[in-house]
Amino acid sequence: PSFGFLFDIDGVLVRGKTPIPAAKTAFQKLVNSQGQFLVPVVFVTNAGDCLRQKKADQLSHLLGVPISQDQVMMSHSPLRMFKRYHEKCVLVSGQGPLLDIAQDLGFCQPITIETLREKHPLLDVVDHDRRPNVLHQRFGALLTNSITLSVIPVPVAVVLFGEPVRWETNLQLIIDVLLTSGYPGNPYCHENDPHIPVLACNMDLMWVAEAQSPRFGHGTFMVCLENIYKKITGKELKYEALMGKPSKLTYQYAEYLIRAQAAERQWKQPIQTLYAVGGSAALSQDDEIDNSWENELASAAAARCRSVLVCTGVYNPHTEVPLDTRESITETVFHGHRDFRFEPGLVEPDHIVPDVDAAVDLVFQLENFAP
Repeated sequence: PSFGFLFDIDGVLVRGKTPIPAAKTAFQKLVNSQGQFLVPVVFVTNAGDCLRQKKADQLSHLLGVPISQDQVMMSHSPLRMFKRYHEKCVLVSGQGPLLDIAQDLGFCQPITIETLREKHPLLDVVDHDRRPNVLHQRFGALLTNSITLSVIPVPVAVVLFGEPVRWETNLQLIIDVLLTSGYPGNPYCHENDPHIPVLACNMDLMWVAEAQSPRFGHGTFMVCLENIYKKITGKELKYEALMGKPSKLTYQYAEYLIRAQAAERQWKQPIQTLYAVGGSAALSQDDEIDNSWENELASAAAARCRSVLVCTGVYNPHTEVPLDTRESITETVFHGHRDFRFEPGLVEPDHIVPDVDAAVDLVFQLENFAP
């Protein structure tokens, strides 16, 4: 094969935990009688609440074909390349086995929001039922804070894996860390500019589950964080890196995984075309975002990436694209992150098909590929 597949998961293969019927049919066409894939395949998901192996096991069960963790790319997978933070203390936000995920990615000193909350009991006070008894604990807690600051490591970066469960707690403590250079028990210092680095995974404003309408995603949490930070400081929150679809970083890392599969199978034909099923092409990012990660990857080899959008997810093929890109702020068209530039040509898919089974048939036809 001279091509590979990048499959989105939510809305393409599953809705929530329910497989889309066309998915099993499609994947029977992609494997031989021994269960080996006939073409390189990577599952690109913006989920970030579990380890790759768990997601691979889930997909194997749902699709009825053996899938390895090396075929799965979570939104946080590119963090493996940010080695300059691996030996340092980072604050992680999200849900699921956060410490296991962080350590699997290479981080040696991750700490959670819950750990900070336990060490600084006076900071999380939105939920009145979780407030400490201030009259009795205030003096002792302040003393404890001053002592434990020297015990727990000071985070030098914030890693946002995905939407947390208690948004008010995470928003409060992340703001505290950003405005105190990692010492959340201290008073705010508005001169902390730039703030400590923030690395964010998964910018999806909405995602598709079993409900009839899309649900809030991590992008919605990020909108809250960005606006709170700007409202307090008058300055924009800056990201060291943004990853997950549709970032360039994610697609380059996915191509790296595709090339690794082809090499492992000893396929000599170079991979010329990537078909992103359910996703759009990578959008352009603001120039201020750090791109030093590119040194960790070999230069891109594929000549083109084609988007094949399916009508089983968030995508609406009837949405109009404005002729004037200055109108791109209208939410009916562009749901992308603040730091990505709207480009009509990248919103319009190369192909539109009813479902993932039709997508596989179309690609085989375009590539004249007969399994």
